[in-house]
Parts: sequence; C-alpha cells; structure tokens
Amino acid sequence: MTVDPNTLVSQLIKQNILIVDDHPFIIEGYKNAITRYNTKQYEFVISQAYDCRSGYDLIQDEATPDFDIAFLDISMPSYEEKDIFSGEDLAKLISKKMPRCKIILLTMYTELLKIKTIIRTISPNGLIIKNDLTFDELLFAFDRVMKNEKYYSQSVQKMLSQAPHNSIEIDEFDKQILFHLSKGTSVADMPQYIPISLNAIEKRRTNLKELLKIKSGSDEDLLKEAKSKALF
Repeated sequence: MTVDPNTLVSQLIKQNILIVDDHPFIIEGYKNAITRYNTKQYEFVISQAYDCRSGYDLIQDEATPDFDIAFLDISMPSYEEKDIFSGEDLAKLISKKMPRCKIILLTMYTELLKIKTIIRTISPNGLIIKNDLTFDELLFAFDRVMKNEKYYSQSVQKMLSQAPHNSIEIDEFDKQILFHLSKGTSVADMPQYIPISLNAIEKRRTNLKELLKIKSGSDEDLLKEAKSKALF
C-alpha cells in the first residue's frame, strides 16, 4: 500500500514562527535550528524582520497569520513614530494582538536590573543571554517552549539566584530622571541632560511609578517614595 506524500504533509502540525533580529546571519542560525526540530510532527512557516519598524509592519499586517512563537532580539533599531524602541515593545504588541503567541527574547544585556525588568514586564516564555547561545542551546530552549515550559538560559538563572529577595534596583537613566524631577526640571526638557528620547524618558517615569506602586500618579509621591528607599 502506497501513501500519498500530500496526506503526510497535511497531517503535520503547522507552526507560524516570527524571527526579528537586526543580524541576518543570526536569523539564519535560528531558522536552521527550528527547521531541524521534530520534522515528523511539525511544519514550520517562518517569517522574518530586521528591525523594529519591519517587525511592527509585519505584526500589524492584516494578512499576517497569528504567530505561535516569536523570537525577538531586544536591542534593534527603533521605530519612534510608533513608540517601538526595542524587542520588548514588539513583545508587548504581540501579546495584545496575538495573546497565544509564545515569546522568546534574546539579549546581550547582563545587568540584573534589566533582566528582572524584562521578566516583570514581559514574562517571556524564553529568555536567553546571547553569550549562552549555541545551536544545541537554541534547540533545547525551543523544545522547552514548544512543550509549554519556560526557559531561562544559564546566565539568567545564575543572576536571579544571586539576587537579593524583594530588592528594588534602578539604572543610571532612571536615577537621572529622578534627580532632574527633584530639581524641578520639566520632562520635556530632560533630553537636554539625559541621552535618551523624550518618549523613552516618559516611559521610564511611568515604569518607576508602577515599580514603586505610586497610586496617585504624581511626581511628588514618586520622589517621596524613591527618597525613602534611597534610590537616588
């Protein structure tokens, strides 16, 4: 008895994959790993983009099917017109538009604060420090996420295990924002003193209020709480 090859193909589980990274050779590495994963059960349809703008356009395109898994580099050229500054912002967009999509974030960041912020705000299914990344590591991470498990690479796990519990940490840009708020500098004028965009400053101010649980939303309450915790 012969089996029609088309019948076998139709029985494969189709998975729509998105890869967004500004390094084409890295995209090819991801694609090589994905297409070798469980080829007897899955058919992978891979879409790719190279920066925040092309990623945004692809996600927002009505012709684009919902993605099952998205690989997103965190640091990429931004799309300021749409307030998309990083892979984190693309992840938030995907979570709203395609809530069933599993998100794997990849980053060169190794600062504990940044890692904790990513986990708190995005809660990705996978988080990988690029220095940990090998072909086998990528396949292992992909397998875990395909099986509905979370995967944090070795460096992420090590940082989290060594972090003090219940500690609040902010980075230098956040400290500068608090400092200038305390000096009465308007947010609109802060890009003169802080080397990031006005939109990024406004986002950070909002995130600080969420981090410190400022219910009133006022800058005065933000400064009072930040000073009480010696954050600047």
